[in-house]
Amino acid sequence: MMMEASFDTEESFDDPSCLTPQPLGSVSPAKRQIKEVKETKITINCVTFPLPGEGPEQQLLKPSEWSYCDYFWTDKKDPQGTTSVAGFEVPLQKLLKGKQMQKEMAEFVHERIKIEEEYAKNLSKLSLSPLAAQEEGTLGEAWTQLKKSLHDEAEVHLKFSNKLHSEVEKPLLTFRADNFKKDLKKYDHHIADLRKQLASRYASVEKSRKALADRQKDLEVKTQQLEIKHGNKTEEDIKKARRKSTQAGDDLMRCVDLYNQTQCKWFEEMVTTSMELEKLEVERIEWIQQHLRQYTTLRHETDMFNQSMVEPVDQLLQNVDPAKDRELWVKENKTGDVRPVDMDI
Repeated sequence: MMMEASFDTEESFDDPSCLTPQPLGSVSPAKRQIKEVKETKITINCVTFPLPGEGPEQQLLKPSEWSYCDYFWTDKKDPQGTTSVAGFEVPLQKLLKGKQMQKEMAEFVHERIKIEEEYAKNLSKLSLSPLAAQEEGTLGEAWTQLKKSLHDEAEVHLKFSNKLHSEVEKPLLTFRADNFKKDLKKYDHHIADLRKQLASRYASVEKSRKALADRQKDLEVKTQQLEIKHGNKTEEDIKKARRKSTQAGDDLMRCVDLYNQTQCKWFEEMVTTSMELEKLEVERIEWIQQHLRQYTTLRHETDMFNQSMVEPVDQLLQNVDPAKDRELWVKENKTGDVRPVDMDI
């Protein structure tokens, strides 16, 4: 993980005094600033954050909503602690896991359908049994009606299994069946590309920062030489070194500006895309909630005598709350709620 202290001072390279020629023998103002500057920001994996307790307190973008756009700015260590996983990957993996959970729920309902079909088949077969067919009188009539009721019950369970397939299993299988993972990959690649661009801009800043330090050191050496030995050539060398130092300062300002622009774009896309992922997750939860409630409705219609067993499930389904789910999940998986800020020279 790369960690780099950033400068936070009003006297930066946008201050003309840092770039205009100084009297011969003077120490570079930028050099003084680097020595005197107070570190208020830190760059982690090419993203710049404020140090704790420095600068104005940041407010959440969506207070009290536990929104994805507020809690996944910091990269997360993988379980082995060797490499970092981008914060954006955490909610993205949540959606991929949700897709798998949806598929497994459909498989569960399919197994339930097979049980109902087998049960209906056995009831229907039993209703045709010749056992006790010779029973006579009113008891015989009652027995005959009992066997007929098995046939009717078999029809009810067969109808239940058919409805489970069309109204529960099939919707769970077909919801976002086309291109969902491809769409998630597009989001992933888009944010990853922006992050790569940010890393490239950061590398340019560091290269320019080193170049400026080298130019300032060269200017300082030549200034010290002038103190020892005066001469036109030495003065000309100092002027040339100062011009190069000024150019290096300009290059650093340009690189920092490009870095901040790139980070701003990444920040905006992170907010937009995170909220889109959040919306997709809410839709998934509500879709599953809707069709699991349809399951319980069908169950009520099929077997009112078992209503007491279904009611607890029904009650829990009625209480499904995507916002509460998100709150509990974010509390457990959040990587950080401090958002990036611009780098200072």
